[in-house]
Amino acid sequence: MNHKPSTLRSLAFGLAIVLLAAAAVSSLAETNSSDERKAKILANLVLQFPQLEQLGATVDEIKASGYEGLDEGTFSFRGQRGQQSQTFFVTSDDTKLYMVSGEPIDVSRSADEIQAELAKRAEEAAKEAAERVTKLQESIEGLPFRGKADAPVTIVEFSDFQCPYCARGASTMEQILEKYGDDVKFVFKHFPLGFHPWAKPAAIASHCAGLQNHDAFWTLHDKYFADQKSLNPENVLTKSKEYLASSGIDLEKWSECAEKTESDAYKAAAAAIDGDMAFGTQLGVSGTPGFFVNGEFLNGAQPINAFEPLIEKAKNSAMGS
Repeated sequence: MNHKPSTLRSLAFGLAIVLLAAAAVSSLAETNSSDERKAKILANLVLQFPQLEQLGATVDEIKASGYEGLDEGTFSFRGQRGQQSQTFFVTSDDTKLYMVSGEPIDVSRSADEIQAELAKRAEEAAKEAAERVTKLQESIEGLPFRGKADAPVTIVEFSDFQCPYCARGASTMEQILEKYGDDVKFVFKHFPLGFHPWAKPAAIASHCAGLQNHDAFWTLHDKYFADQKSLNPENVLTKSKEYLASSGIDLEKWSECAEKTESDAYKAAAAAIDGDMAFGTQLGVSGTPGFFVNGEFLNGAQPINAFEPLIEKAKNSAMGS
């Protein structure tokens, strides 16, 4: 599982449509005008989906579809994202109506053409994966890490210190590092979610600590997850300073970076956190935790056995086998 911002489900009148969802329409064969046809189709749609009446639904244009025996039309309604429209096909004899989701799928391709398309997609996916690995490697240059610097497997995690699933992920990373030793390098990147009020202050505080001493970053990393339930927006920075008391870093310099919101150091740290989030979003991260194992994405707080095949695959690839 992972923690992500709640999203509004699009209102499609309770229809679970994948390709075509048929809805019976009473016989309209006796209609003799476009307006009458639209009115009867709308009346039957409202009968099938009563919500439409409250959403101000109207049937728009109906025209020839290019498919024998079917006409194409749309109806509009007020949805959660403003005015929305839904495409449908109706039989020429006005007896059946089909809701349509997405564009028509080309099913004319031969077996050879399908294989060629699959090969093309595989090539494109491999290229995208290679580019993703390069971008990830560039993004973690100089960051605190655990494991061996030149390990064949690099795991990059996008995480949130306040996220309970991320605490599970941290525990799994400990298991992985213990099991695989020098075969794995682990790097943490920040993805504090907006509805976690102390996650971003903690991210900034740990970033500021890491600028002075990588071990200081990991001190905060471990303590935030260990003490997650007792931390809050009011005490997180005070607690952070306590955690860092024996780290050997310059606490006054750290405070300038982590606490003084008008300082250049703070603004630079906040920008670094925002940069991590933007980069994670670009890579497809939408919740936490999210992991990349040599560029291959693994979503959510997964147990160690979910990582093992990816780690072994990455090890074998690095060794050229």
